[in-house]
Amino acid sequence: MTRLLVASNNPGKLVEIQSLLEGINLTLVLPSQIGLNLEVEENGATYAENAGLKAAAFCQASGVPTLADDSGLEVDALGGQPGVRSARFSNKPGASDADRRAYLLERLQSHPRPWWAHFHCTVAMAVPGGEMRFAEGDCPGEIISQERGQNGFGYDPIFLLSEAGLTMAELSMESKNRLSHRARAIQAALPILTELLGGGLEALPPGSFGL
Repeated sequence: MTRLLVASNNPGKLVEIQSLLEGINLTLVLPSQIGLNLEVEENGATYAENAGLKAAAFCQASGVPTLADDSGLEVDALGGQPGVRSARFSNKPGASDADRRAYLLERLQSHPRPWWAHFHCTVAMAVPGGEMRFAEGDCPGEIISQERGQNGFGYDPIFLLSEAGLTMAELSMESKNRLSHRARAIQAALPILTELLGGGLEALPPGSFGL
């Protein structure tokens, strides 16, 4: 079975990607499983640059085909911020997810509601000695002032999905795998993965995931 390294140290993101690729004839490899302790500075100006930096670094270090992603929240009232700086959007060092949510809401208080926004995700795929390929996904919604839901991470508790009437943190994993920006990017990436990894990624029965 073909191996695919997921270039992330974020537990929440790893769970999502694991679930999104379940039923595909791949064995997912996590950095911790191969003793790979690698931190990549995400200093790119775009999602594609950041995802590409991670995919290239993890692929080179491991010799394993690698999938990486970069995602962000873009709020219309803030001119698209925090965008690529979503994971670093704060006025204090060492900020937590809760700190970043609070800072975002503070920045929005002077703007009229609704606070329209969308999540964006760019996935990068790298193979040793091969080209880098990309796929993208978006999810529209709005920012709300009261946190709702216990699932997810980051800005999920204050991001209300327009088509579901629920925050990202209120969605079941099954629903999130249909509606989220990361789900849409991974779905768009599947044909590219099939091409890059030489085919053979036929669907497997549920529960046969290789992790």
